[in-house]
Amino acid sequence: MEVEGVEAAGGKPRFRMPVDSDLKATEFWLFSFARPHMASFHMAWFSFFCCFVSTFAAPPLLPLIRDTLGLTATDIGNAGIASVSGAVFARLAMGTACDLVGPRLASASLILLTTPAVYCSSIIQSPSAYLLVRFFTGISLASFVSAQFWMSSMFSAPKVGLANGVAGGWGNLGGGAVQLLMPLVYEAIHKIGSTPFTAWRVAFFIPGLMQTFSAIAVLAFGQDMPGGNYGKLHKNGDMHKDSFGNVLRHALTNYRGWILALTYGYCFGVELTIDNVVHQYFYDRFDVNLQTAGLIAASFGMANIISRPGGGLLSDWLSSRYGMRGRLWGLWTVQTIGGVLCVVLGIVDFSFVASVAVMVLFSFFVQAACGLTFGIVPFVSRRSLGLISGMTGGGGNVGAVLTQYIFFHGTKYKTETGIKYMGLMIIACTLPIMLIYFPQWGGMLVGPRKGATAEEYYSREWSDHEREKGFNAASVRFAENSVREGGRSSATGGQPRHTVPIDASPVGV
Repeated sequence: MEVEGVEAAGGKPRFRMPVDSDLKATEFWLFSFARPHMASFHMAWFSFFCCFVSTFAAPPLLPLIRDTLGLTATDIGNAGIASVSGAVFARLAMGTACDLVGPRLASASLILLTTPAVYCSSIIQSPSAYLLVRFFTGISLASFVSAQFWMSSMFSAPKVGLANGVAGGWGNLGGGAVQLLMPLVYEAIHKIGSTPFTAWRVAFFIPGLMQTFSAIAVLAFGQDMPGGNYGKLHKNGDMHKDSFGNVLRHALTNYRGWILALTYGYCFGVELTIDNVVHQYFYDRFDVNLQTAGLIAASFGMANIISRPGGGLLSDWLSSRYGMRGRLWGLWTVQTIGGVLCVVLGIVDFSFVASVAVMVLFSFFVQAACGLTFGIVPFVSRRSLGLISGMTGGGGNVGAVLTQYIFFHGTKYKTETGIKYMGLMIIACTLPIMLIYFPQWGGMLVGPRKGATAEEYYSREWSDHEREKGFNAASVRFAENSVREGGRSSATGGQPRHTVPIDASPVGV
């Protein structure tokens, strides 16, 4: 959709929300649908939520599916791995697509392409078919990358952690909601008169319809950037149309993106792993019924309603006091605590009450770490923001694949033993955060380099010729609006909070 508005000073459109010089919102109005910022926020999180529901619709009904298809422990483990492995390369592709064609079209296209696999879940007849539908449905999780890219394009540096955290957290909420939704849908269909064989199959039409309508909503109500969609911006010369080669090169050569991909593998990757195993673990280990196991499993995912947004909010708060170094320290601390709690969860398997209590506490920390991660990602690169987001998101899926293959594949480890070892891996794989260093802001252990600036850091992604033509203008504006990342001392005397008039905005903006 086009931006509806009038021209303000400097020829910039006015918005209902206050914005900075790059037209990014400087406030976050959670319950507003103000276009384009908050409308895009709601399209982003809801479409990702629906994809999460589709991807994890099978585990809550696994005891029924297992009996119908004759699945073995190996079949279940392979399908769990397949459900998160498909999105590894899809997230990289999604990041590139966001950089080149924009998040709106990239997201809607992916969601529509993967929807048929959700419907096909209702007609599978063999373990191999079960694996295939879980693989293709899981590809839809790449919509996470477009959601995070979208928020990084719509919200300014002081609010980007919160925006990314809420969009990602509410999207991940689908992993918890589906644990409640699918057993309820199944029971409703079964009570109408369907046999168990038929009822669980019909239940898959609900996530399929949700995913279909979410893609249509993204196309109808979403907008790529505050100034308009990519097509319009490229046509008007307001945005440089980049090449795949340049986007790829600047992403792959930035070591910070690789480190965040590794560490994200052991917060979001662990979350995906738990989504796949927790329902069956409580069902088998403590002999609870299907609905109780679903309620317990749902509590893990449902924590996302506040935990991941809380991580993003914490990242922004730490930045306001300590700059980028605060964001890094926060991520390392929270994710390490999550690893310790994961170890404890594997140890207290003798007690049902203790296991539930520790699992809920663990969920808050591991999910908050996800929010803290994407409080840092938008600052790694501006030219390759989408691909860096894709690398990080893909790292989450790689972590899930490796963890499930090593600890939850077959019968080598008991589930509680695998959970304990998974916690140790979280602690170890979080340490590389200490190696992340921004010359202009510093790192966990070392302060900034004297004389280094954010403008210089981001301008290195552009050649002299490109800078002369002004292709790096958006990067320069972002650098100017990121002054707070240097800490309180750097923020004093910085740019005013709002630089674009917001009064007299027309209705509908």
